[in-house]
Amino acid sequence: MSTQFNTQKQEIFDYVFRMLGGGMIDVELDPDHYETAIKDAFDRYRQRSDHSVEESYLFMPTVIDQNTYTLPNEVIEVRKIFRRSIGSRTGGGDGGTLFEPFNLAYTNTYLLASTNLGGLATYNAFAQYQELVGRMFGSFIEFKWNNTTKEITLLQRPRAEENLLLYAYNHRPDSELLNDYLAQKWIKSYTLAISKYMLGEARSKFNTVAGPQGGSSLNGDALKQEASSELERLDQELATQTAGGVGYSFTIG
Repeated sequence: MSTQFNTQKQEIFDYVFRMLGGGMIDVELDPDHYETAIKDAFDRYRQRSDHSVEESYLFMPTVIDQNTYTLPNEVIEVRKIFRRSIGSRTGGGDGGTLFEPFNLAYTNTYLLASTNLGGLATYNAFAQYQELVGRMFGSFIEFKWNNTTKEITLLQRPRAEENLLLYAYNHRPDSELLNDYLAQKWIKSYTLAISKYMLGEARSKFNTVAGPQGGSSLNGDALKQEASSELERLDQELATQTAGGVGYSFTIG
């Protein structure tokens, strides 16, 4: 993990410590408790919020006669696989049309520009040609995706080495979530609530602490009740949250 990410986590831990009374009273939590709390916060956010997921493109190099490949753990779903070469069954672009998303985007812009020849009719003809050639020569590859093992299996045996383009959904990294003002605020609040519940659970094991004047009572049950209410509120906040769109990203590898 980067130094910046560790610093951001420590700032959240310091915030939680102060909110629980640290510096004025003893807070019976160890560093491992804070780590557990923030891990629960990340897991809950990813489980409940669409804002934790982004659409992305990945390049995956193939190996001749190898059907199964392992993708990074961040990938949660693969929607489509594109071949860079269409009109070629052997890969590598021999005898086919090179498909490149960046070049295609530029071409589309050029064809649709009112000052250029061609316009919409040319663009439409080009798009129909791409779709037809793709169906005839396999630019779209059929596959099976296993989200548990993160393995993708190509149903057609690769006959040549080439870079496939994967359109996928993946988890946004922890470090990115802590730089997102919406996510960071929620994760900080959830970390506090979980920490408060753990502290309340520990204190509820003992009703009182012995002292010179009969001892003092602990607030374990009250802390647990407060924490439960806060956790419920935060879950409800995610359920009603309208996440903003997250742009496409490219991962090379």
